[in-house]
Amino acid sequence: MSTHTQYIVQKLWNYCNILRDDGMSYGDYVEQLTYLLFLKMADEQELLQPGETPRIPEDLNWQSLCAKDGDALESHYRLVLEKLGREEGMLGVIFRKAINKIQNPAHLRRLIVDLIGGINWLNLEADVKGDAYEGLLEKNAEDTKSGAGQYFTPRELIRAIVEVMQPSTMQTICDPACGTGGFLLAAHDYISAQHPDMDREASRFLKNDAFQGWEIVDSTARLCVMNMFLHGIGDEHAEEPSIHVVDSLRAKPSERFDMVLSNPPFGRKSSLSLGPKNGKKSSEREAANISRDDFWATTSNKQLNFVQHIYKLLKTNGRAAVVVPDNVLFEGGAGETIRRNLLQNCDVHTMLRLPTGIFYAQGVKANVLFFDKHQASFNAQTEQLWVYDLRTNMNFTLRTNPLKEEHLADFITCYNSFDRRQRHESERFRCFSYEELSKRDKLSLDLFWLRDQSLEGTDNLPPPAEIAASIIEDLQNALEQFMAIADDLGGKSRQLI
Repeated sequence: MSTHTQYIVQKLWNYCNILRDDGMSYGDYVEQLTYLLFLKMADEQELLQPGETPRIPEDLNWQSLCAKDGDALESHYRLVLEKLGREEGMLGVIFRKAINKIQNPAHLRRLIVDLIGGINWLNLEADVKGDAYEGLLEKNAEDTKSGAGQYFTPRELIRAIVEVMQPSTMQTICDPACGTGGFLLAAHDYISAQHPDMDREASRFLKNDAFQGWEIVDSTARLCVMNMFLHGIGDEHAEEPSIHVVDSLRAKPSERFDMVLSNPPFGRKSSLSLGPKNGKKSSEREAANISRDDFWATTSNKQLNFVQHIYKLLKTNGRAAVVVPDNVLFEGGAGETIRRNLLQNCDVHTMLRLPTGIFYAQGVKANVLFFDKHQASFNAQTEQLWVYDLRTNMNFTLRTNPLKEEHLADFITCYNSFDRRQRHESERFRCFSYEELSKRDKLSLDLFWLRDQSLEGTDNLPPPAEIAASIIEDLQNALEQFMAIADDLGGKSRQLI
């Protein structure tokens, strides 16, 4: 991040300390900045294009806010948010269900006039203003007490995944759980850097047609749209936005993509609540299950459903990289069915075992699965699965020892994007044949071979908070499985708080 970018981030972020006295959280602050930044830049665009029809009605635009003060400003700001939330396209996504959370009119006035109004945003390079906003999102994700980081994937990991996937021009790329748009932005930046001389058609396609995302949380979706807007991605005049505010698991995909990059939300239960079957009231477990006739198995496990959904999103010969928790690798029942079908219908060629301590939710054990979808065949499409272990004897923390790009350099080299047939085994990179995998209990892909030094004594144990978080996660998973069994037996499960 450049010095100029850091200055802008710090200037905007410092003001949050004042607003926190009014009870506003980091997340609320970034959300309000999203509304105001968009209005400010829309105003700057109109000044540069005086003959164009303005997107924002005159009585709701940036200048209408600047012209008011005191209680009149606070009242008018609420009206602006309410009316713009009813618009279509990008406006509707950014201002969907928007409400004012800056209750002090003097603070609102200073934010509008002195801070946001003091910067000419369109004069900044796209990467500068985009990186400034991304910096605010990262600071927001550090607010772990409010859970703001649950959708924030480490950018170093995203860039490494995109580098080995090598997206290119004229490819369609989607993320069915896009959060703040990290994967889509990284793919855009990679393509732009690798193809600086692309023609006009390719440039237009990259800006307006290459990317689509789905995000179920309103506030997160607007952060994503604004983040993409600041990076110069998306057609702001399109009636149908490229970021859809809906649960992507709800229905079969109507479109197929060349590439899927995603880190679906962790957690076992789905957000879907299906209607009653045969006129009878559904049990809690039935309501949490997702039953789609295009899926290999019906389950309430959100990550397993996302794996199936991502497979359906891919075109034939499409490619995917998806972050999944460990339970996707070894869970029986539906998990085994899904893994078996995935290995049969896709070339599941690479897995990256991720270290703990890199996500804002502590104790998360996750992996990245890389697979290519092929046409149906009698023989399994997966011949070899290469596993890179970045977890064993690797200790990271968010502050004192964060994951950096150099930690992923060896994985990128071993992955060998240009010719995967020329891979070679190393201490952390091993190859497993399909025959070996098929003989494992429940077709488990929970593969490891390095000796974990932390198990040989107490000197290298993880921090107590990480151990506690891991125990809590295991207990919650076990409790949910017992609740599911109780439901099957006709009993009544109780939710422990």
